[in-house]
Order: sequence, then C-alpha cells, then structure tokens
Amino acid sequence: MRPRVAAALALLLAVGACSETKEEGPAVDQNRTATGVIATDPKDSLGPATEVPGATKGGTFTIIRESKISHLDPQRVYSFAGLMNAPLYARSLTTWKDDGKGNLTLVGDLAQTPGTNVNNDCKTWEFKIKSNVKFEDGSPITSKEIAYGIARSFDPDLTGGPTYVQEWLADSGDYDTKWDFKANKTSLPPGLTTPDANTIRFEFAKAHCDLPFALSLPSSAPLPPAKDTGVNLDNQPFASGPYKITKHTPGVELVMERNEHWDPATDPVRHQYPEKIVWSFGPDPDAGANRVIADSGADQAALAWNGVPAGLVSRVAGDAALKSRSITSPTPSAWRLTINTQRVTDLAVRQALNYAIDREGFIKAYGGSTVATPLTTLLPPATIGYKQYDAYPAGATGNPEKAKEVLAGKTPELVLAIGDDSPELATQLKGNLEKAGFKITVKTIPADSKLDETKKKDNAWDLWLDQWAADWPSGAAILPVLFDGRSIKAEGNSNTSYINNDAINTEFDRVLAMDPSAQASEWPKLDERIMKELAPAVPLFVEVAYYLTGSKAGGVFISSVFGYPALVNAYVKS
Repeated sequence: MRPRVAAALALLLAVGACSETKEEGPAVDQNRTATGVIATDPKDSLGPATEVPGATKGGTFTIIRESKISHLDPQRVYSFAGLMNAPLYARSLTTWKDDGKGNLTLVGDLAQTPGTNVNNDCKTWEFKIKSNVKFEDGSPITSKEIAYGIARSFDPDLTGGPTYVQEWLADSGDYDTKWDFKANKTSLPPGLTTPDANTIRFEFAKAHCDLPFALSLPSSAPLPPAKDTGVNLDNQPFASGPYKITKHTPGVELVMERNEHWDPATDPVRHQYPEKIVWSFGPDPDAGANRVIADSGADQAALAWNGVPAGLVSRVAGDAALKSRSITSPTPSAWRLTINTQRVTDLAVRQALNYAIDREGFIKAYGGSTVATPLTTLLPPATIGYKQYDAYPAGATGNPEKAKEVLAGKTPELVLAIGDDSPELATQLKGNLEKAGFKITVKTIPADSKLDETKKKDNAWDLWLDQWAADWPSGAAILPVLFDGRSIKAEGNSNTSYINNDAINTEFDRVLAMDPSAQASEWPKLDERIMKELAPAVPLFVEVAYYLTGSKAGGVFISSVFGYPALVNAYVKS
C-alpha cells in the first residue's frame, strides 16, 4: 500500500539536461527547469480559461500536415498529432493546464477536481462530474457516458489507444479477454461503476496513484452508446469539446467548426477563438513550410505541422521576418530505433546495433542539431530523476569496428521498415549499419499506417523508428509501457520491441508499488539495466521543436507534456 498521495502526486521535473542548442537555427535552452503539480483547489478546475493576450475571435485557422491523423476516435487516439487535435473536440476526465514554458497543473476537465483517493491507498478513486457539460447535440454529459467511453476501449477492434486504465481495471495485460465488451455492452467492466449520474468510481486490485494522470488522455472521453459506430467513429467522432467535426475527407481535409453547446464556464483550458479549424493533408514538409513562408491567403493563418525541414533551417533562421513567426522549445519526445526482439533474438546482434549507430549522421539526415539532441538512454532528460549513461559508448558517429567485434563474424540480414515520408532516414540508416557488417533491406510503409502496422505482434520487420513522449512526466509512463511483456497482444502494442523478461517485469511491479516520489531514483537504474541486459532498442535523439506559422496565426505553443504544437489557444490575428 502506498502512503497518502496529496504530496506524492506533486511532480518536480527537469525539462532537458543538455546544453543549449543553436547551430544554424535559434537557441533553445535545453536546461530549462519546469514544475508540474496536481491541483488541490477545485477553483483551479473551473472555467473559463484565462484569455490569451491579443487573441481575437473569428476566421479559419489551418494546420498543414503531410499525412492524415492515425485515429480520431478518442479511445484510439495515441499519435502526437491525434493527442494535440483531440482536445479540440473531445474532453477528458482530467487535463493539463500548460503555459508552454514547462509549468503544468493537472486539473479536472469533465470532473470537478483531479479526483478523490477515497481510502488514501490509491485503489479506490472517485470523480464528480461538472454540471452543464454537453455533447454537440446539446444532450448532457454524465458519468454514464464517460464510463461507456472507457468500457468501449476494451473492444479488441478498437486498437491503437492507451491501455493503462483497461489493464488496471482488469489487473492484467489481457484486459480484452478478462472482460468481453462485445458481450457486455449494456454493463461496465469490473471495478468501474457509476453510483449516480454525477459520480464515476474506479476500484483496483492494486494501487494506481497515477490514475488522475492517465485520465488526462483522450481515452476517457465520453460517448453515448447510441452514438457508438465502432471502428467508424474514427471518421466522425461525437464532440464534447469546443469544436465539432463538420467535414472529413480522410487524407485530404478535416474541418472543425464551433460547437455551440460547449460552455466555456466549465472548461479551464480551452478556447473557441477561430470560427473554423482546418487540417489540410498532403503537402510534404518542404511544401508545407514553403506555403507558410509565402504567407499568402489562408496560409497567413496556418501552422506547418511537419516543422522546419533541414533544407530550410538556414533560410528560416536567417530571415528576421520568419524568426518572428518561429516557435522553438525543448521537448520530452525521444526517438529510438526499435528492435523486434521476436525476430532479432541474438542479444549480441542487438548490442552491435547500439555500437554501430551514427547518431550524428542520423541527426543531420533528420534536420540537424537545431531540431534534435543525441540520446543514449531510454528515458529522455525530461523524466523525473533522469540520469545520463551510455551502455554502449561508441562516440558521436558510432564504432563499426566494435560492432563487428561483437558480431564475431556474423553478418545479420535485417529488414528495416520505414514510413514513405522518410526515405532519407532509411538511406542514412542502411549506409550506417552496413558499414558495421549488417545487411539491411528497406521496406516502405505508408506513413499514416506505420504506427498501427508496427504495433502488430506478428509484423514482418526487424527494425523501425519509434518515438515516445511520456503520457505524464514519469518513468512509470515510459519503461513499463514500452517494455513490460505481459501487455503484449495481437495488435495495438506499445511494447513494440516485443520484449518479455520475467526479471524486468518483476522490477516494474516493485518500482510501481512505491510512492511516486521514491520511484524517481529507481527508473534510471532500471533504464540502464534494460539496455545492458536486453538492448531492445537503440536510443537516438530527443526532439527540439522548431515550427513556423503564418503572420496571422496566433496562440500556438509547444506542449510541455508531448512536445508538439498545442492548439487550445490558437486564434487568427485580425
């Protein structure tokens, strides 16, 4: 049993532990210290959200992105674009107040507060629902619709979303077999109850002090059972946020317009400034950035979602007019080369990949030090208690000879899966690894389906690029999620290394049973042990955010949680 968590849920985190990044682009302070706390005063969860200085109402705000968003169904949203977009149309039980400078406060969203730890043991939680929260048709949002939204996430057809709450309720990684959603649509999974229309209650077999954080994800969004269209909800979610989807042409355009039934007095974080928010899909990163640089017509109020590409960094950084339209920030988003340990079973081969990797060359191919900082750990520097180490020291550009020594004459043939939007990264990795004795075959996957395809247990690839930003700033939301083998299922996996080690799984249980403040020093130790004993991935870099907007786009900031552009304050300058 964990102790009382009034203080335990207070977070203190350092965002970044690297030196200042500048090179061709603007300086970014990677040593920025940020704080995150859970609100204890119910007033913090009230609306309306603080007005954004200079913001005006009206107009159309456009986001230009190369590929479509993987999922719009709130219970399936887990890509970064999806996580930044979902709050516009879907409200969750809790949410983060974020000033864009690393200062975070967890507050109630649909809930009146971030939750009540009923018995002070983190096994029973209650959330009281706000009054006057409504769906896009004006019908009230109650505990019943919130509970149904959580229950439908047990449906094995609805893959792709987070699985924390399902696994905690089922006390098992096999949550979808522990409770059959399809056979029990009129009931709720064990441990989830709605004592009345204003109360939702969670009861767990084990302590889960992180529940208020997990419920900040879109997977706790409400849905009336009558509006559940199953997998087709991806095309037309039913809105509870300030916007509703009025037009959706997958891969081409997503149009959201104001939801007249959203009450700002109930919402502590969102605004409803633009008349419309439009995602325009298709242009590659260069084309998207060049449209925003040209600053013409509708693109004056646009954000280039794919960031500033490598080839445009010098131009953007050197143009004073473009500098004023640039957004830069350190992020918690860590990239790794994932190794499918089901196929790459030889530990020596996985260790050799770590010795071989040319991080400097890869970062140059990705866009340079303006947009990325090298990483040799599984945890990014933003993690509470982070400690730097290098389990396979090989220098900035890798050590092919050391890799060959570890391979001991073997010449492994590996299949590298790559999104069709990243051919230059595949070229760099193939050349880099083949110098160290590997034979690499590149297989291209459509970028908008890569996330789902690599989450399938029986996929046909040995290596692919993954990125992860913790769902809240703790190792608890990184290492167990990515490397606990007990959660592996047929598809929809976050453990895409498909590692399953009994000793490491036991360590996850040991650390998770601790008070959150005591966990901080344990996660870095476990990070290093996983890399040395299992080598399930090759850490590559932490992203540095570098984005560009049109001259009339305002209110965009970089999420301190996920490291991508937050849209809740977006507005069109008059």
